[in-house]
Amino acid sequence: MIKAVIFDLDGTLLDTLEDLANACNFALRSCGYKEHPVKDYVKFVGSGRYILIQRILPEEYKDNKEVISKVLSLFDEYYGEHMIDNTKPYEGINDMIQALKEKDIKLAVVSNKPDEFAGDVVKKYFRDDFEITYGQRPNHAVKPDPRTVYEVIDYLKVNRNECLYVGDSDVDMNTATNAGVESVGVSWGFRGAEELKKAGADYIIQKPSELLDILNSK
Repeated sequence: MIKAVIFDLDGTLLDTLEDLANACNFALRSCGYKEHPVKDYVKFVGSGRYILIQRILPEEYKDNKEVISKVLSLFDEYYGEHMIDNTKPYEGINDMIQALKEKDIKLAVVSNKPDEFAGDVVKKYFRDDFEITYGQRPNHAVKPDPRTVYEVIDYLKVNRNECLYVGDSDVDMNTATNAGVESVGVSWGFRGAEELKKAGADYIIQKPSELLDILNSK
């Protein structure tokens, strides 16, 4: 029986792509580097802020720690002020969350988004619907390392076989595999069903309400 669902955030619960892209492009523009179309950011995001910045930089600067630090600082400054300009929950997410809560399912978020930003947007869009939210924290490994998922499982006081991990990318599916929990891939996110299938998703859903069908089948 499933007692808890842990969610990825960006590309799973919230469509954050435009705000992330705008912050990155502001940082690049401020440093005189080439910007990227918003649509290209689907392949840049998902592995944490540091790797995001590496991916968007010109080739000759990808390993330049001084440049990365400067662009990171500009990104943080802009994103902190504009992270909810265009961000919104995907269609059906709020209804799904309320249906899960009615079933007394414990809900949590584990994201590679910086911890302070993850907490702020979850609070903004979902108030107290989630029992705990962890983003990327200093001195903690990012997904697909499973240790933050373990922390959440312990906090929720459930077993691994009573938990699902839901996300939109291969990083998320690998996180679930590494943590020993079943994975649910969402096709509406940044990466699409083919990547999820190749990453070994236990389930792939096309709309949020289908998560309830999975729970009802167990």
